[in-house]
Amino acid sequence: MEEPDGMRQTQHMPITRSPRPFSVAARLRWQRLAISLMLATLPSLTLASPLPEATRAGAIEHARELPRSHTLMVAIDGKTVIDEGFRGHATDETANIKSLSKTLISALVGAAIDRGVIESVDQPIVELLGDRVPADIDPRVNNITVGNLLSMQAGLERTSGSNYGAWVASSNWIADALERPFVAEPGGRMLYSTGNSHLLSAALTEATGRSTLSLARDWLGAPLNFAIPPWTRDPQGIYFGGNEMGLTPQALLLFGEMFRHNGQLDGQRVLSADWIERSWQPRTQSFFNGDDYGYGWFITELAGEPVYYGWGYGGQLLYIVPSRAMTVVMTSDPTPPSSGSDYLDDVEALVGDLIEATANYDNEGPNS
Repeated sequence: MEEPDGMRQTQHMPITRSPRPFSVAARLRWQRLAISLMLATLPSLTLASPLPEATRAGAIEHARELPRSHTLMVAIDGKTVIDEGFRGHATDETANIKSLSKTLISALVGAAIDRGVIESVDQPIVELLGDRVPADIDPRVNNITVGNLLSMQAGLERTSGSNYGAWVASSNWIADALERPFVAEPGGRMLYSTGNSHLLSAALTEATGRSTLSLARDWLGAPLNFAIPPWTRDPQGIYFGGNEMGLTPQALLLFGEMFRHNGQLDGQRVLSADWIERSWQPRTQSFFNGDDYGYGWFITELAGEPVYYGWGYGGQLLYIVPSRAMTVVMTSDPTPPSSGSDYLDDVEALVGDLIEATANYDNEGPNS
């Protein structure tokens, strides 16, 4: 298949003034000595981590040993407790997130609905695509909704897997996706297809008159303070809505934290809480691994806790564990010979260990 294709704490100590004036050098020496003595007697200055050090070291080593891992980031209750790169990679470098970009496209659709640009998930996609819809298509295309595309329930033959190469080689990706035969009814079983997400990218462009890149920068990048570089476009200039987007792992962590905080981060409202709830509601089930699927998010249970994740080919992964106030980002080689379900199992074992290690962590933060 093509896809899934320490904080320094400053202390202030009052210095008793001498009746005889000190020289500047003497004062500085006294202040340094006083602060050193104070630090030596205050072990509580070292902030307690919600992640035991042995677990932290074990998680880093586990990730390092995975055959194609590039980076690992973990945040717990808003604190980044792991920020590691492997094989020459770093968390501030852009990574091809492959199908994890479908999760970003879903967020953009939610932002468009929040703004009234798209009416609702029930709006037919043909209304948004307008003249981009080819003539003489199967009438059932008129029944495909925005929500059907988000949950991979369009019913059309997949453009992923063995069909992917021919689809991206076609002269019109939108027409090719819409002209494919129906193999299920709209709203039926899950048929994972990158063409579905690309139709949403085209719909966003048509509805706003702006490129998907521009919308992503305005609606996600700007409020979350991360950069979004240009990525692949189709022959008509529509940005690829489901593959090849580039983001840094640090940006992915911010995006995940925003979802964990019900659509806001650091006082900035990015998405409505209603959209987060809709995105994480199970709507169908993945043929690949049996996990539930919502709007651009897979839904599973690890170590007895509900987990929501985005998944890109090769091991580009974003996990959110609300019960542990935890967000995990893993990036990996995006060009392996296979998608690697075994690799996903290895990463999920790592996330499961992190969940178990924080079982006794009492999170009192907001939006937990």
